[in-house]
Amino acid sequence: MSSRGYFGIGIEGVSKPMNAGNLFRTANAFGASFVFTIGAEYSVRKARSDTSVAPKNIPWYDFDTIEDMQLPRLCKIVGVELLDDAEDLPSFYHPVSAIYVLGRERGSLSPEMQAKCDYFIKIPTSFCLNVATAGAIVMYDRIATHGRFAARPTSGLGKAVPLPKHVQGKPLNRTLKKMK
Repeated sequence: MSSRGYFGIGIEGVSKPMNAGNLFRTANAFGASFVFTIGAEYSVRKARSDTSVAPKNIPWYDFDTIEDMQLPRLCKIVGVELLDDAEDLPSFYHPVSAIYVLGRERGSLSPEMQAKCDYFIKIPTSFCLNVATAGAIVMYDRIATHGRFAARPTSGLGKAVPLPKHVQGKPLNRTLKKMK
């Protein structure tokens, strides 16, 4: 599952702590670098669904407000939201270093959060999904996009084409040579 860069995933507000717990457990399983909440009261004990106890195993940030969010330099913010101009997830190229932010289940991302987002993606479904399910789909798509996996067969009769083994090459000299 390794890939370049990093990703974090979180939720703005929490209407159902159990679903937030599911999201964080899934983030831990998919190798998220961190999880976060914005303006939410979340507790693993209340959620009772994060059996991996993600906040004890990967960094967990609890931001009181959007203004309190501190992200690494060059980190892109991807809002997961059903907006007309949001890009369909299967067509989206995930930034190498990104956070994914989902809204509470009984509402959308706040206008303030939407203003912070660099991108918006939507899962092409006929109606809204629960936050844990939506987050899992986004993380799976990210791993499938950036991970090192064998190519899928082009038909039902084909087999996956295995990846060649990685070979460490000789060091490259990247200094500019003086022109004569």
